[in-house]
Amino acid sequence: MKDFLPGEGSGHGYRSALIVANPISGRGLGRRAAEELSTGLRQRGIPCEVHLTGGRGDAFEKLRTMEQPADLVVAVGGDGTVREVLDGLVDPSTHVGLLPIGTANVLATELGLPRDVHHALDILIGGRAMEIDVLRVNGTLATFVVGVGIDALTVRELERRRRGPIRKSHYLPAAFRALRGYRPPELAVELDGSVVEGTFGFVLVSNTTGYGAVLHLSPDARMDDGELEVYLFPKGTKRELLGAFVRGVVGHLPAGAVRMERARSIRIRSREEVPYQVDGDLGGVTPVEVALAPNRYTVLVPRVESSP
Repeated sequence: MKDFLPGEGSGHGYRSALIVANPISGRGLGRRAAEELSTGLRQRGIPCEVHLTGGRGDAFEKLRTMEQPADLVVAVGGDGTVREVLDGLVDPSTHVGLLPIGTANVLATELGLPRDVHHALDILIGGRAMEIDVLRVNGTLATFVVGVGIDALTVRELERRRRGPIRKSHYLPAAFRALRGYRPPELAVELDGSVVEGTFGFVLVSNTTGYGAVLHLSPDARMDDGELEVYLFPKGTKRELLGAFVRGVVGHLPAGAVRMERARSIRIRSREEVPYQVDGDLGGVTPVEVALAPNRYTVLVPRVESSP
């Protein structure tokens, strides 16, 4: 972690800003939120451009084709928008602000970021710069989690029946549906060269203390420690699998119920194709390789008040 240097994070520290917004995030609030942020930054003397995304890949393309990159880039939307913005940065040290108005907002939740424009502006101008680790999943950037097995099938069930925003209450019914006919896969999980083989209910690779407000993992996980947490859920019965999921929803996973390892590079293989999800979106099928990205990214977060 690092704090701002003198002058950084103020209107005098940024020469220009770019707001990348998903206009349909938050039931259409993305456009208005971007305009309010833009007005606030300009009032503080920061020239600002607003770019409204038109589809997947648009944010990445915008950032990669700018003749003069902005000093400050603000992502307005959900986790997908944040992921594209980080992936599109030419310089990973560029300061990135987040205004979470999407469905899950896992990264913003982990970082303690507000959902309103007023407090977001306070952080953009006077917050703290935090360098965070991100993941590369089969070469593609991800910010917080990869799951192989039943959780990926749960994501698929959520997407199939999605009607508007996904809520926490939607996950258990989706997990019930995914468990019907589910056979825990035989997996070979390679952790920094050491291989663990077995039949697992599912495997999670995570960089956060939880999966947003849905699944609570390890309270000791950090986004800036240079390691990824790997959770190996035993195959168990369907009832035991669901029980582990429920315990993770209502509180942190109990010690001993799940095997946890730490690694920088993970490869998961299987004899049969097993689906995986990335940051809550379906990614593909095994094999899947997950590793810490070589560069950290700089995100603006609230300042921590020092004790008197």
